[in-house]
Amino acid sequence: MRSARERITHRIGYTRHGCLIDPADQTPELAAKKAMAAVHAGSSMILVGGSTDTDMKNVHDTVVAIKEALELVDWAMSQDADSEGTDEQTPVVLFPQGAASLSTAADAITFMMLMNSTDPKFLIGEQVRGAPFVKKAGIEPIPMGYLICEPGGQAGAVGRADLIGPEETEKAAAYAMAAECMGFALFYLEAGSGAERPVSPELISAVREACDMPIFVGGGIRDGSAARKASEAGADWVITGNLIEDYDDTNELQTVISDLIKEMRG
Repeated sequence: MRSARERITHRIGYTRHGCLIDPADQTPELAAKKAMAAVHAGSSMILVGGSTDTDMKNVHDTVVAIKEALELVDWAMSQDADSEGTDEQTPVVLFPQGAASLSTAADAITFMMLMNSTDPKFLIGEQVRGAPFVKKAGIEPIPMGYLICEPGGQAGAVGRADLIGPEETEKAAAYAMAAECMGFALFYLEAGSGAERPVSPELISAVREACDMPIFVGGGIRDGSAARKASEAGADWVITGNLIEDYDDTNELQTVISDLIKEMRG
């Protein structure tokens, strides 16, 4: 069985969808139900994190609840003769804002550097704080370059990012080249949670041409049209977070995500 890192970083020729679930926005039980709905709809990864105002216990409880729920999904699919499921459970991956948002139960962690931050805390400080926990817990790290683009939102403000404008294609490409030279396995283009507009297709295309790493694109993607533009520009993964927060009715959420994925893939 492949590791979470192998599954996530393997480029498969079409764009996959990942859900970002923030432990601060709902109970672990509701988070688990949303994760189940997302996987049934076709999501290929659950990211857990996002907020700076949550504690490690809440993060851990959320990860455990999601993992247990997805085990039930996998068991149900294994009993379905018509299912095309695999032996590999959907990975649950930490997407931490810092060293206080970790869990031993996660399958992996995006061990990221906020590359355009002006604050050493986000360039190396939080990584140094978190590395002993990750190492001791045996969580699989996935080194990731994280680049915040305009408008940036709270992520840009908290991370003190020197935001990348939609026309700064050469600058974005140079960051991607640097990330690849430094050995990162992933590259994430972020417009900011709840952004009024997503990362421009021009930036995505420039980064796609500049590197061979899988590209995550997130922030401001609320529908299939925006997801499709990111996909056509070269995104390997489209990540939605606010979309998940908007629906407490999991049946409705499953329908919305399913429709988004279908439109994203044409």
